[in-house]
Amino acid sequence: MEAEAPPRVSTVRKVAIGCFTSWLGFVSGAMVAALLSKFTTFLTRAGECDGIPSCNWYIWAGIGGLIGAVTLPLLVLRVLGKPAKSGRPDAGF
Repeated sequence: MEAEAPPRVSTVRKVAIGCFTSWLGFVSGAMVAALLSKFTTFLTRAGECDGIPSCNWYIWAGIGGLIGAVTLPLLVLRVLGKPAKSGRPDAGF
């Protein structure tokens, strides 16, 4: 008797998961980068702008958002592509 291979995640589901996690990654990466800009402004004793974390926060947020929008979907899809450790696809949930 041949052992059944665990079911694979369909391409449509991968695209849907990738799209959902890409905007989550963008937002979370932008927030972390804005925090880093505030930290960098504090360490370099740069001039502060009133009411915002740093004068160039949007540059930090844009770069951090792009990094997050790429890395989070890649990490999630990589983990979903691995087989379950116990051999059962639903064992982790």
